Amino acid sequence: MSKINKIILNILIVFFIFSCSKKEIKKSLIEEKSLELQVYEAYSEGKKSLENGDVLFAAKKFNEAEILFPQSDWAPRAALMAAYSYYSQDYHMDAIAELERFKKIYPKHKNLDYANYLLAICYYEQIIDEKKDLNAILNAQQGLKFVIDNFPNSEYSMDAEFKLDLVNDIMASKEIYIGRYYFQKKKWVPAINRFRNVVDHYENTIYVEEALHRLVEVHYTIGLTEEAKKYAKLLGYNYQSSEWYKKSYSVFNKTYELERKQKEKNENSLLKKVKSLFD
Repeated sequence: MSKINKIILNILIVFFIFSCSKKEIKKSLIEEKSLELQVYEAYSEGKKSLENGDVLFAAKKFNEAEILFPQSDWAPRAALMAAYSYYSQDYHMDAIAELERFKKIYPKHKNLDYANYLLAICYYEQIIDEKKDLNAILNAQQGLKFVIDNFPNSEYSMDAEFKLDLVNDIMASKEIYIGRYYFQKKKWVPAINRFRNVVDHYENTIYVEEALHRLVEVHYTIGLTEEAKKYAKLLGYNYQSSEWYKKSYSVFNKTYELERKQKEKNENSLLKKVKSLFD
């Protein structure tokens, strides 16, 4: 082969390689653009279905968008939207599964505060009967505390605090309910433990006054008068004007309740007498 022919051959080879390379790059760019377009279309379709109330199909499309391009910024957004789709129609367990998965796959995402808040709300909204739904109550309590402790400056923190107060009221109510049951069954130690739990862990709830009174009642009943007086003093110091303090006072002074009722009766009689003067 002559030198000129070799040069021409090399030029043809280089041209062929460059041409193939250019086609591959072009093909790659088209595929990448097409993939992003598919993700956007799936996300848009999911959003439209959510707005129309078809939440199951919406969640499916959001999941599809996430799977198509898991490295994109659309993926975590789509995952959260899938969870919200389920939540919006009270498919709480499906929403919880999506949110737990989101936390594992995107542990440092900027919307992690929202994911944890929505997770807590999913449990919170499952509380129907405080006497039965212990798991939902405990999970809601734990989730709301997590939001408050880990995202104190987020927009969800204040609402989490408000809802946690309500959950604590429910927990305290449950403890009081069980404590009263044990007291009726004369199971003194379990009853004391339940009432003490309210005093020790739910002191800011509306049930702490009753819990202190019940501790007075239980200890006085089993003959631990000094212990009963300790709780009565604590109740009197903090809530002297409450009805529960009056009940505790009547435990030590058996005539107090009778005297109080007689006083009310006399006052009512006097009022009626005065009223009759104007008839």
